[in-house]
Amino acid sequence: MTETTDEAGAPPRPRRRPPPGTVRLVLVAVGLLAVCVLAATVPVPMVTLGPGPTFNTLDTQDGRPVVDVTGLPTYPTSGHLNMTTVSVTDGLTTFQVLRAWLDPQLQVVPRSAIFPPGQSQQQVDAKNDADFADSESSAVSAALTYLDVPAQVVVGPDIQGLPVNPVLRPGDRIVSVQGRQIGRISDIRAALDGAAPGSRIPVETTRGDGPVQSVTVTLIDLGNGQGGLGIAPVARPAADEKITISLSGVGGPSAGLMFSLAVVDRLTPGELTGGAFVAGTGAIQATGQVMGIAGISHKLYAAKEAGATVFLVPAANCVEARGSAPEGITLVEVETLADAVADLDTIRTGGTAPTC
Repeated sequence: MTETTDEAGAPPRPRRRPPPGTVRLVLVAVGLLAVCVLAATVPVPMVTLGPGPTFNTLDTQDGRPVVDVTGLPTYPTSGHLNMTTVSVTDGLTTFQVLRAWLDPQLQVVPRSAIFPPGQSQQQVDAKNDADFADSESSAVSAALTYLDVPAQVVVGPDIQGLPVNPVLRPGDRIVSVQGRQIGRISDIRAALDGAAPGSRIPVETTRGDGPVQSVTVTLIDLGNGQGGLGIAPVARPAADEKITISLSGVGGPSAGLMFSLAVVDRLTPGELTGGAFVAGTGAIQATGQVMGIAGISHKLYAAKEAGATVFLVPAANCVEARGSAPEGITLVEVETLADAVADLDTIRTGGTAPTC
């Protein structure tokens, strides 16, 4: 039997193995390090919602008025009518999500709640841009309707749940209904007063730059025996007038109320805010109805941080707003554009407006 030796001729020393506990500790440490690296670098399917920037609709952006009016008499404005936004942060790591959970101003939600599965970022952005454009159109319509300014009345986008009349298309201008000239949305209601569902009536329209054409419209049932055209009418400025809303980097429908108020302020003498710092939110229909929105708590914090002392709240959001409003900001409940204007008049003259 042959035995190997080291260089000095002595038998080799047996290798000492580390104790089993040490090996386990090393493996645990390596595993923890790997978990920490993943938690710090790999995005998770969560996003945070928080207070976003606010924009004064009476001010300018990039050197241009947020609300610009040409062809109509305008009046000086002052103060703030700030629209509010919600910021969305994507691409979060586990560590960032954990930090967000500890921040009372942030809300962590599944990414799918903001970015629907199967839709690309481009599709989501396009939807937000379309909603924002619709809010601008509805805001102008609501303001013109409230002010009773003569306007062009056109067929608005189809509304889910409202029967659609196949004869009339979105964008068609309604020139007359049963011989009555249409210069306001209310003119349509007056022209159809007492008309029964199923009645066939003459309507004059224009499509694009085409000529006036006469069509026959079968009235739909609006309930209570009243017939309707089956459209959502929208008021637009007359051909020689223009109201432009310019605000980049913002999407969604919730700025409509504040845009409408800015238009009203520009088109009426006196200053709607009385110099006060007013902020608010709310989607608006072309007829002036103010609808609820999402993210009211974040918008309240954003308004407070910007310096607002009054916040216009859609009636549908009042309960949530009461539970999350920061101190020092008055919540004013609004259901329509007319409500909002009346409430600001009350505040400006030292009165107390209806609160949430």
